[in-house]
Amino acid sequence: MKHFLSYVDESIKTNWNRPALSNYGANTLTYGVVASEIEKMHLLFEKCGIKKGEKIALCARNCAEWCVAYLAVVSYDAVCVPLLPDFLPQNVADLTRLSDSRMLLLDKSIMGNLERDGIIPQFSQLEGFLGLVDIVGLEVRESCNGKLDGMLETVEKSFAARFPNGVTPKCIDYRKENLDALAVISYTSGTSSSPKGVMLPARSISSNVHFARTNIPAVADDKILSILPLAHIFGQIFDFVYPFTCGCHINIFTEKPIPARLLKALSDVKPYMFLTVPLLIEKIFRGKVMPQLQSKKMRAMLAVPGLRSVIYKKVRQKLVATFGGNICKGGVILGGAALNKDVEALMKRIKFPYTVGYGMTECGPLLSYKRWADFKIHSCGAVAHPGVEIRIDSENPATVPGEIQAKGDSVMVGYYKNEDATIATFTADGWLKTGDMGLMDENENIYIKGRCKSMILTANGQNVYPEEIEDIINQLPLVTESLVVGRKHGLAALVVPDADAAKAEGLDDEQLKRRLEEDIMALNAKLPLYSKLTICELMKEPFEKTPKLSIKRFMYK
Repeated sequence: MKHFLSYVDESIKTNWNRPALSNYGANTLTYGVVASEIEKMHLLFEKCGIKKGEKIALCARNCAEWCVAYLAVVSYDAVCVPLLPDFLPQNVADLTRLSDSRMLLLDKSIMGNLERDGIIPQFSQLEGFLGLVDIVGLEVRESCNGKLDGMLETVEKSFAARFPNGVTPKCIDYRKENLDALAVISYTSGTSSSPKGVMLPARSISSNVHFARTNIPAVADDKILSILPLAHIFGQIFDFVYPFTCGCHINIFTEKPIPARLLKALSDVKPYMFLTVPLLIEKIFRGKVMPQLQSKKMRAMLAVPGLRSVIYKKVRQKLVATFGGNICKGGVILGGAALNKDVEALMKRIKFPYTVGYGMTECGPLLSYKRWADFKIHSCGAVAHPGVEIRIDSENPATVPGEIQAKGDSVMVGYYKNEDATIATFTADGWLKTGDMGLMDENENIYIKGRCKSMILTANGQNVYPEEIEDIINQLPLVTESLVVGRKHGLAALVVPDADAAKAEGLDDEQLKRRLEEDIMALNAKLPLYSKLTICELMKEPFEKTPKLSIKRFMYK
């Protein structure tokens, strides 16, 4: 297997004058400029005495500079510790300390948060810690104990001396061979517990990059619109590292991904594939596509077999154009949560180029995937990597749900400085316990049933997977999202109503409450006796979510 940094090395040299990274609608960095900025950061690390294998934390909003900083750290043979920008300032300080990071690379917004909460003094107390450096403009924002005073002036002079004619392709050598070296410590957002530092060796990242290059081939003229959190491993590898190794132009969406703004960006960038979460696609389909197809006139037209195919084809063409026109090459790739079955059924009917993958941070991240043309509805793809095995801990994996377990090249080496959690996450024979329940058919297609921890054991011993009930509830026209929880006297549905839909129907708060209670209780006719709902509660605010938009279930009872 080839080291992912060897691919990075080749891509920079081959695509020197091509656009590499853009903050959408703003500045663009060529591959050559990226290489030059990496060399400046290498000099900074060198002058600071940072050694191979030492940790450098990176906490910033999505931007081109984040990508440069990441590449600078890993190509220096240091370990990158990406921290989600949505972590609280105290979390950032704690994780910088827990990861033994020598330096924190950040941006102005994160610096402002640390200053506002009075967190800065905590960094000066960390043994061996150097300081805080702003990645935008490479500016020292805080020199703990004076360790970085005057450092950037020294770096500029050393850079001019080392590269009197500027950085050229011949100056670059990021090639690596040690696949077992630790490359990244990724702190998970954690929906049910405090974050743990997932230790990913170069082998894990290289395995994912190799898979993507083989199964979703890209060329230097291809473009990406990156909206997923870069600090999260899914966005980090598939929205950035893999397309970078192919010489693609990566456009980073720096705003909040509101559908209207996002659709304009997609139209401008014309990406060859688009990675996102189901919630965003569901908003687009529910807001624009489904209402049109559900009108009385349209339903009558769709009842005519010959006309139906023509209509679906036009809808598909219009949607593909909305996504920029080139999306069929790699498709819309969804992950991180379940896809609404009504929306998925429509996507499949019109042959929209979508697919659903499955993975986790501990696998760097991909475990299963299938190209959109071959994707089986309701699955999350098939076993992806040649070097990865998946098994279902069940007496009959095709019919009886069991925990999904994995083994192979992409699997982490453990949690940083947390041996107990590491031991608990692996079986006695060395398989990673994903914590997800699922089925696997004869073609190795995987079907997720829910999280082990969210499974509800009823009083009569039945296993209830709340995600399956929530999917039915979420299909109701007045529901935005829902959560099913176990109570002493049965199952309760916590529901976030769709305020806009209620307003359109002229429903006041009391009428909305009564209507939803009636609708949800009527769903019991579709549910087995052991999973019927006993109560419906309306939520005043949306559920708290992780950066990848998974509901923080542990907060609700």
